[in-house]
Amino acid sequence: MSSDLETGPPPAVTRRLGYLLKHAQLRLYELAEPLYEPLGVTGRQLALLTLFGDGPAQSQQDGAARLGIDRTTMVALVDELEAKGLVRREVAPGDRRKRLVRLTEEGERVRQAGEAATGEAETLLLAPLGADAERLRAALQLVVRGE
Repeated sequence: MSSDLETGPPPAVTRRLGYLLKHAQLRLYELAEPLYEPLGVTGRQLALLTLFGDGPAQSQQDGAARLGIDRTTMVALVDELEAKGLVRREVAPGDRRKRLVRLTEEGERVRQAGEAATGEAETLLLAPLGADAERLRAALQLVVRGE
């Protein structure tokens, strides 16, 4: 029995910004995660390696605030990275309750390889835009910052 209905959402849905942003992110995930798999990390874990590998050591609490995630989630994610030998926690000088997160040598290697993989996935995602790819990135940065 054939149907006159088209498959997939109608144009009234697919033109919506929320739909487009969500599906662009899902497409990036589909491109990136297979590239992260050989590194033994997920995109979320790589984001933490990038965060904690950027500049001086910072606390889990500060990292959670910078990424906009709750502290409990941050602790679980750092636990995963620590179990993989990619980060280590150290007591902060002057505050024995605070734990600073530092990348191990292997964590830095994975971070660098992950950054290359991310760049590859983003290039694949944005390839149809050609020269407009950087304009899209700049426009989205303005939107995210609320400018």
